[in-house]
Amino acid sequence: MPAKDANPRATASLELSNLTRLILAQALSGANAVVVYATGAIVGSTLAPSQALATLPITIFVLGMTACSLPAGLIAQRYGRRTAFLIGAGCGVLVGLLAALAVILGLFWLFCAATFFGGAYAAVVLTFRFAAADCVPPALRARALSLVMTGGIFAGVIGPQLVTYTMDLWPPHTFAGTFVAQALVAALSGLILAGVRLPALTNERSHAGGRPIGVIARDPRFITAVTCGVISYLLMNFLMTAAPLAMHLCGLSQASANLGIQWHVIAMYAPSFFTGRLIARFDAKAVSMAGLLLTGLSAAVGLLGVDVAHFWLTLILLGVGWNFGFVGASAMVLDCHAPEERSRVQSFNDFVVFGTVACGSFLSGSLLTAFGWDTVLWLSFVPLTLAALTLVRSRTPKTLESAS
Repeated sequence: MPAKDANPRATASLELSNLTRLILAQALSGANAVVVYATGAIVGSTLAPSQALATLPITIFVLGMTACSLPAGLIAQRYGRRTAFLIGAGCGVLVGLLAALAVILGLFWLFCAATFFGGAYAAVVLTFRFAAADCVPPALRARALSLVMTGGIFAGVIGPQLVTYTMDLWPPHTFAGTFVAQALVAALSGLILAGVRLPALTNERSHAGGRPIGVIARDPRFITAVTCGVISYLLMNFLMTAAPLAMHLCGLSQASANLGIQWHVIAMYAPSFFTGRLIARFDAKAVSMAGLLLTGLSAAVGLLGVDVAHFWLTLILLGVGWNFGFVGASAMVLDCHAPEERSRVQSFNDFVVFGTVACGSFLSGSLLTAFGWDTVLWLSFVPLTLAALTLVRSRTPKTLESAS
C-alpha cells in the first residue's frame, strides 16, 4: 500500500499506471499459455515416441508452474515483484526459442523442456492478480484482482491468432514460426513490466514471519479456498488439454480447434469485468459455487455430441466456470493471511493448485486415448461434487464460527 502521507492524486495515478501495465502484460503474457495449450498436444502427438505421451508437454508446462510458484514468491519477497516479473518474461522468451528449435530438430524431450520454462513464465503471470490487490485499498482488492485478469480476454485473441497466422510460416516445420513469434511477444511484455512500481512485500513485521505454513494450511478458510482453486483449475485444465486432441481425433480441423480455444480463453477472462463486483455483492463463496455449477454444465453439454458446436459450447461454459471458480477462490485466499504472510501464503496456494493440476493434464491425454472423450467428461463430476460439498460445509454456522 502507498504511504499514508503520499499525494492522493499521485497515488491514484500510480495505481492506474500499475493496473494498466499489469492488464497489458496479462494480455501479452497470457498468450504464452494459450499457444502452449493450442499446440502442445498436437506437437506432442507428432514428436512423442508414444501417443500416450501426447499431452506430456502440457503436463510438464503445469509442472513448471508448480515448481516455480514458491521460488517466484521468494524472489518477489526478497527482490520485489518487478524482478520476479522480468525473470518470468525471460523464461517466456526462452520457451519460444527452445520450442521452435525442438520442432525444427524433431526433439520431443527438448519440446518438453521448453514447456517447463513456459510453466515457469505462467507461474509468474498468475501473480499479477495478487500484485494488483497489493496496490489498492483493501476495499478494492477483489475488484483490482478481477480487473487485471481482463487482460486474458486479449490473450484469448492473441494466442490463437498467433497460431493460425504463423503455424505455416516456416515450412515444413509447422508451429516453428509460432514459437518464435511467441518469444517476441514475451519480450514486449517484459518491456511493459519494467515500468511497474509496486510497494515492497516486506515490512517491519515481516521478520516475525507470521504463522507457520502448516498452521495456515489447516485453517478452514484456507482449505476451502485452496479446494475451490484446485478443482476449478484442475477441471479447466483437464478438459481444455483434451479438447483440441479430441477434436483432432474426431476429424475436425486445426482451425476449428484454434477458434475453440480462442473463445474458451475469452470466456475465461471476459467475466472479470464484473466478477469482482459479484464477489463484493454476493461474496466469494457464492461466486465460486456458481463457477462449479457452470463447469458441470459444460461437461454435460460435451456429452451431448462431438461436432464443432458441442466442443465450442463446452469450452465457452468451461471458461466462464473457471473464471467464477478461480477468481472467487483467489479472493478467498486474500482473507486467509496477515500482511506479513501474504507472499508465502499466495505462492503456497498456487503451488498446491498447480501440483494437483499437473496430474490432471497428464491423465486427460491418457484417458482420452484409452477410453475416449465421454470418459474424460464423466470423470469431471467427481471432483466437482467434492468442491461443492466443501463450499456448502464452509457456509454452515459451525464452520464459520470455527474459522473466525
